[in-house]
Amino acid sequence: MGSAPSEKVAAGVASLDHPDALSNAKSERPRIEDFLRSWGSLLLVAALTVFVLVEVNFSQLSPLKQIALFVTAGLLLCFLQVPIHPALRHSAWFRGLDYVFMALALFCCAYMLFEGNDLGQRAALYTTTDQAVGTIGLLLILEAARRTVGWSLPILAVLFIVYAHQSVAQQLPDWMFPHRGQDWESIIGQTYLRTQGVFGTAASVMFRYVFLYVVFGALLQLSGATEYIIGIAVRIFGKRSGGPAKIAVIASGVMGSLSGSAVANAATTGAFTIPLMKNVGFKPHDAAGVEAAASSGGALMPPVMGAGAYMMMEIINRPEPVRYIEIMQAALIPAILYYLSIFLLVHFSSKRIDAEKAAEEAASSAKNSVSALIEERGKHAPLFSFAGLSFFSSLTSLLVFLTIGLSPYRAVAYSAAIVVAILMIDPNTKVPLRSRFFSLGLWGSSTAAAFYLAPAGFVGSWGDALILGLALIAVVGIFSPAWAPFLHKMFRVTAEGSIPLIVAAASVGVIVGLVSRTGIGTAVPQAIIPLAADNLFLGLVAIMTCSLVLGMGLPSAVSYMLLATIIGPVFAEPQLGVPILAAHLFIFYFGMMAMVTPPVALAAYATASIAQASVFWSSMSAFRYSLVGFTLPFMFVYRPALLLMNETGGPPVWSEVVVAIVAAVLGIVALSSAMSGFLLYRLTIPMRVLLFLAASSALFPDQFNLLGKHLQLFDLIGGVLLATAVVWNWRSGQANLP
Repeated sequence: MGSAPSEKVAAGVASLDHPDALSNAKSERPRIEDFLRSWGSLLLVAALTVFVLVEVNFSQLSPLKQIALFVTAGLLLCFLQVPIHPALRHSAWFRGLDYVFMALALFCCAYMLFEGNDLGQRAALYTTTDQAVGTIGLLLILEAARRTVGWSLPILAVLFIVYAHQSVAQQLPDWMFPHRGQDWESIIGQTYLRTQGVFGTAASVMFRYVFLYVVFGALLQLSGATEYIIGIAVRIFGKRSGGPAKIAVIASGVMGSLSGSAVANAATTGAFTIPLMKNVGFKPHDAAGVEAAASSGGALMPPVMGAGAYMMMEIINRPEPVRYIEIMQAALIPAILYYLSIFLLVHFSSKRIDAEKAAEEAASSAKNSVSALIEERGKHAPLFSFAGLSFFSSLTSLLVFLTIGLSPYRAVAYSAAIVVAILMIDPNTKVPLRSRFFSLGLWGSSTAAAFYLAPAGFVGSWGDALILGLALIAVVGIFSPAWAPFLHKMFRVTAEGSIPLIVAAASVGVIVGLVSRTGIGTAVPQAIIPLAADNLFLGLVAIMTCSLVLGMGLPSAVSYMLLATIIGPVFAEPQLGVPILAAHLFIFYFGMMAMVTPPVALAAYATASIAQASVFWSSMSAFRYSLVGFTLPFMFVYRPALLLMNETGGPPVWSEVVVAIVAAVLGIVALSSAMSGFLLYRLTIPMRVLLFLAASSALFPDQFNLLGKHLQLFDLIGGVLLATAVVWNWRSGQANLP
């Protein structure tokens, strides 16, 4: 299958760790070029970080200029760090082509900066130069998307362009929604020369909300938060059955919420957990599947949700704006249930593996080696440390700042400032004490200078001055011998997470721009709404299928943006009776599930390489471990109590919340046990069939109410079947004991 796109990005930006390290004598790449590329990439990522930090908090440019600079920076980083093909990385000719692409990207950016305002005034009367710039810019974006996220997104964008063109638009069959069609000039104008396409909502959300959270996640990772979370998980689960797999579930859930990138999350925690899972008896593809499923679910986990919550705040259209705390509250129970399902499946699978150990001595030896590794890791995981302080204080402060009404970008800037302050006083930070205190002094003095000396109206509070001081010390730190190694690593992680997001968002902008132009954005909902109105379940299945297909190969946040544009209007129909927030969470879930759905399961691609396992079987295993994730969206659409809301989106009836949670837990226990083949003891085939029936009943969103809406018939059936299976399995197991 080759390398996953995100792996190519990771390999490309790895040189940012050591920008001074020149290539060895055997390398075909000239030493000076290696040096310039490394430093050029480093300075570009640093400049982009400072630019976004300052611009979103102190907006000085027009939206078009902001996004043009942001997208161009992403293109430059892509062409600098991600080769046209891994096998051609050292080809002088193709590397020269990269520089040509970079020059063209800079030219297109400069053109948009200087001509942007006039372009809007001469819409539909574009000059030849306008069209040439738009065509070149569009091709560059599609090529960058191919390099970073694979073929699926650029192919989809090209299909939409063909679909929009007047030469085919009116020849389409009825089921493909024929329309009037657009000429090439209109398509270029819609997708590139105005703010409805490449420089539209998708890239704007990445610029205003998501990018700083990628930086925040990178900063936390370098502060030791990842190691701290793994260490705590080791302390709790390390010596229990399936300990390494349980560590993966817990650590991946926490870290995935911060990064929002399933692939980056899998690579970070999987490097430790996957080898240990293999050592305790998990097959390589199952170890990869556990890590991929756990890593993908991080985008659902409050409080950060991989910045998905902030995208919903921007996209959801209702009379009363949706609040962050409302999204976090709605996502909490489904996220816990998702991770509970993986945890239980891991637990039962581990018990079955333990029970099937035939060679006791070999098993004991393997366990002893794993126990030694876990015990060693646990020794270096104190409960109270500066890394733990950094993790908990930053997340707590982020939650508080968002709850009191600060903008997401201002909240994350303040939380990042807290992490930086802790790093400067942390004795474990590998920076001399004198340099750390000098940095604190520089930060304080620059903050005071910004507050008292900045032009009137630019800095209005000490908080504004603090952010400017933070930007200054980031710039100074790059060239500081003491801080440079730390910042180089942070910017490498930032680049690895942000390049695919920026490029993918720009590509999605092409599709979003054409959706409104061709009318397919209203035609698809109009086709699905009658089906959903007559049978909501069939309508939801159709939406799920569209979400999985359109979300293949895309980062979760970008996938949600695309799906919300095309499919989201379906739920605006009042007769469907689905609260708008529940509808968008439904779409978001299945966009995330595309990361573990074969054949394009990017999270499993990353973990398969770590586990040295088959990509196909790793994808299938990831799909199996995340199976409950495919039932949860249906459950909370039919039972909004799981989202802590009622059928109209208002406050829930708490008795319904309790019943819904209990039914979901019963179904998850039954399904996890049936899939793993173990409950209290090994399960026979009839027992597994009974448990599958119990899970189907408990998870089935039926409307056969008992005692009003407090209890449903199939919940009761599921509970009885599960209890029967437990008793049957216990008695059978006891009878077979020696």
